[in-house]
Amino acid sequence: MRKGMLEYCILLLLKRQPAYASDIIQQLKEAELLVVEGTLYPLLTRLKKDGLLAYEWQESTQGPPRKYYELTPLGLQFLDELDKAWSEISNTVNYLKK
Repeated sequence: MRKGMLEYCILLLLKRQPAYASDIIQQLKEAELLVVEGTLYPLLTRLKKDGLLAYEWQESTQGPPRKYYELTPLGLQFLDELDKAWSEISNTVNYLKK
């Protein structure tokens, strides 16, 4: 369940704007979802392999170039499907909590 949620959260972040892995970790931390690089990098690699993400190298003022990830059109479509699934799950859980 956490793996699926993490994937969903990463796609939500990247829908806003392309991001560097450390930025993704920081934003997840701010949302109180703690993730380490050892968890994030394999997930980013899988999402790229699946065609949901692309990346672009950008120069950095603080060292070597950085890989910025962004959603592909397929990634946006997949995120829409996840949004629908999340709404259904959320509605069910909220109903059962009453």
